[in-house]
Amino acid sequence: MTLQTQDLFPPNRPRWYRLSGFVAVFALALNILLIFAGLSMLRGTLTLPGIAGIILTIGMAVDANVLIYERVREEIFTGEVDLRGAIRLGYRKALSTILDANVTTLIAAMFLFMFGTGPIRGFAVTLSVGIIASVFTAVFVSRWLFDLYTARRQRVEKLSI
Repeated sequence: MTLQTQDLFPPNRPRWYRLSGFVAVFALALNILLIFAGLSMLRGTLTLPGIAGIILTIGMAVDANVLIYERVREEIFTGEVDLRGAIRLGYRKALSTILDANVTTLIAAMFLFMFGTGPIRGFAVTLSVGIIASVFTAVFVSRWLFDLYTARRQRVEKLSI
């Protein structure tokens, strides 16, 4: 049996993430909190370029969550593994893409810090702290929350993703 697009996304059914959306929002809020904590530890001040770095980090964190959720959704629709296996494989397959995007951005931020002055350095510092926090929250914290959810249930058959 082959799945058609209308089977995956019926036209009259809203497409909400529900639990997955809550996990993504929690990870994003923790990401912003970790950025502020990191800037506080570095005794950095929040300037307009720093705010731009936070906004860029938020965009990259949302992108990482979307990548993960789409990979998990693909694994669920193949039907080859159970839900826990789909989550595990989805995170594993998305990890290389997320690391690639974030490491290249971190390299660019290092060059901005080395060759920039004043506000450019503040942007680079905020972006670097944000990238590290983003990878941590998107890959580890959200995975931990999904594992916590599936471990508490004896039999998990559906996941709003």
